[in-house]
Amino acid sequence: MRIAEIWRFPVKSLQGEQVEAGELGAHGLHGDRGWALFDLDTGYGLTARRVPELLFASARLTPVGGVEIELPDGTVTRDDAVLSDWTGRRVALRSTGQPTRRRFENPDDAEDEGGRWHAWDGAGGAFHDSDDVRVSLISTASLGSWDRRRFRANVVLDGAGEDGLVGSRVTLGGAVLDVVRQVSRCVMTTRPQPGGITRDTSVLRAVHREHGGTLAVGALVARPGPIAVGDAVLSPAGAELHAGG
Repeated sequence: MRIAEIWRFPVKSLQGEQVEAGELGAHGLHGDRGWALFDLDTGYGLTARRVPELLFASARLTPVGGVEIELPDGTVTRDDAVLSDWTGRRVALRSTGQPTRRRFENPDDAEDEGGRWHAWDGAGGAFHDSDDVRVSLISTASLGSWDRRRFRANVVLDGAGEDGLVGSRVTLGGAVLDVVRQVSRCVMTTRPQPGGITRDTSVLRAVHREHGGTLAVGALVARPGPIAVGDAVLSPAGAELHAGG
């Protein structure tokens, strides 16, 4: 298996950017989930689980290490007042360096979002959902005909067999990863997105029916280093891991 695509999502739940190369550090891909929008009235971090419209804005890193957001009408901003007007609620764009409680929400039933929701605490450092996954990897075989943007993985692998990596240490480019678990899927996979991706609850039903509710694998970075499109996934012995292996 080799890296086919690399994606980073500078602002949690917004569209991200596809890159040819990146640096993996302790908190994942550099620039990934480095910012999030917080509702100033509820205190919760916003995701497209609660506010699906977030997926229609995009975020990108600036040359000086900041971030800028492009709204659906083409406005480019990082101003809280402009972002509040767009979301229809008082929000603040916060970086990982700003102290804040990382509370997020998820509906108990993906097809009944008017029902009960539960809250959970996100990871420290980058705004990942949990501390035990900092990099996510998915294969083209697992994606099939689904648009990869539904699953928001950092690394798309050409081939198949990422589930078999769970519990192992692998080399990816100049980095070493501990692949810790399969990634459970939620209502985010059903959300509409730009480019003709419609709301589709059958996606999550299929993930549960055919994949046990998971799709992609999550990893921690055991040794930081660079990665690039075309890099192979190598076993501890240095052998390239092939599709299905």
